[in-house]
Amino acid sequence: MTTPVPPPPTPRNALGTISVLHASILLRAAAAEGADTAVLADNFRLGSDTLGSPAARISIPRFMRLGHAAIAQTGNRALGLRMGALTRPVDAGIAGLAGQSAPTAGAAIGTLVRYSLLTSQNSRGAPSVQPAERKVRFYSIRPYNGFNFFVVDSVLAAWTQFIRNVTGHYDVLERVTIEYPSIGLDDQFEAWFRCPVQFGAAENALTIKPDLWRQPSLQAQPAMHEKLVELCDRELQQIERGWSVGDRVRHLLTPLLRGETPSLETIAGKLGVASWTLQRQLAAEGTRFRELVDDTRKHLARDYIRETSTSLAEIAWLLGFANPPAFHKAYRRWFGISPGEHRQQLRATD
Repeated sequence: MTTPVPPPPTPRNALGTISVLHASILLRAAAAEGADTAVLADNFRLGSDTLGSPAARISIPRFMRLGHAAIAQTGNRALGLRMGALTRPVDAGIAGLAGQSAPTAGAAIGTLVRYSLLTSQNSRGAPSVQPAERKVRFYSIRPYNGFNFFVVDSVLAAWTQFIRNVTGHYDVLERVTIEYPSIGLDDQFEAWFRCPVQFGAAENALTIKPDLWRQPSLQAQPAMHEKLVELCDRELQQIERGWSVGDRVRHLLTPLLRGETPSLETIAGKLGVASWTLQRQLAAEGTRFRELVDDTRKHLARDYIRETSTSLAEIAWLLGFANPPAFHKAYRRWFGISPGEHRQQLRATD
């Protein structure tokens, strides 16, 4: 029993990629809300062959535009909650099945999150579990706007639905915290999550009730769980073995760029090597740390300008520039045009 291994991350879209399994959930939710999903799929080049391939991925900006279009069609700004309600463990691929068969609810959600890289790779960060606090965290995707609110909603709702699935209980949470500010749907969110929901919080997270965290999973199956975890580990190793040292540096750089430029020492420490060792490894691959920082910024800048409506000042901060003029100067060096002019050109050709 195995599934195709998704390719390692490449600079083709520096913001990251996501499995079409998630796009299928989005289209399922949009259909339930009355959207014409055939038009949506056609507009976003999601043919049946693509949607039917567990190895297929699309860029995260493309996924966000698909969600924005679906919300525009349905008029449901809480479409992410609908996505969560319609998410099944199998929609997370082999990681979902491995989690479903874990011994307890805490182990189940921990397994699901541990292997999230099998279905999504985002330069913003990675989800995490804090067992001592019974908390599951989704990384920040600031700056927030109408294109990415639903992403946070759908992830937190899907995790909640997953816990409900393995425990057989509906009231499973103590609280929910969401980074972006309230959009006026607080009552709807609290009714769906069945607990207090705090907007404008310091993190995107779920806190699970103590008795539910420890509760045995209704689908627990030790032998199958062991086998599925082995498969997940194998596929994760295959993905990570495909990364060069430069890939690993890029993967660590992007979440740390916000408002500052991470140092070589910082990245080396996160990789568990000495600074001089990292320099030597990068030199063996024909590159240097400064070149990787510049190249990472260049690819991210292009994607932010082309794929988002994020302001130029926010992009400068997200890329770790000291101020917007420094970003403008670098952008002109990279592309021979100012970021504002480039955005206008790209929009004119859409």
